[in-house]
Amino acid sequence: QVQLVESGGGSVQAGGSLRLSCAASGHTFSSYAMGWFRQAPGKEREFVAGIRWTRDFTYYTDSVKGRFTISRDNAINTVYLQMNSLKPEDTAVYYCAAGWINGRNNYGMDYWGKGTLVTVSS
Repeated sequence: QVQLVESGGGSVQAGGSLRLSCAASGHTFSSYAMGWFRQAPGKEREFVAGIRWTRDFTYYTDSVKGRFTISRDNAINTVYLQMNSLKPEDTAVYYCAAGWINGRNNYGMDYWGKGTLVTVSS
């Protein structure tokens, strides 16, 4: 079992930055790939970024490439999403998830956090 708790969401103006954190509890955190997903109002949840447990593979959806960076610290069971140059279209609830990831369209997540809201104003 893995429990996930996100933090770091908030309101920011366009062009600003936020860093999301996801704290995981459970003995097998380091064996899972970790991903960030988001769901904007009226839209389906979408993949944002993912990182394999060895940290040698990272994946991003095209709309965030060059602006967002995913990282993880297995020693403290935490995964991060650094978000720079934020745009109003990044507004969404962001979810952390644990599972397996082989690509931005090829993943299966077993555990989910409850989400943290990011609001970007123009």
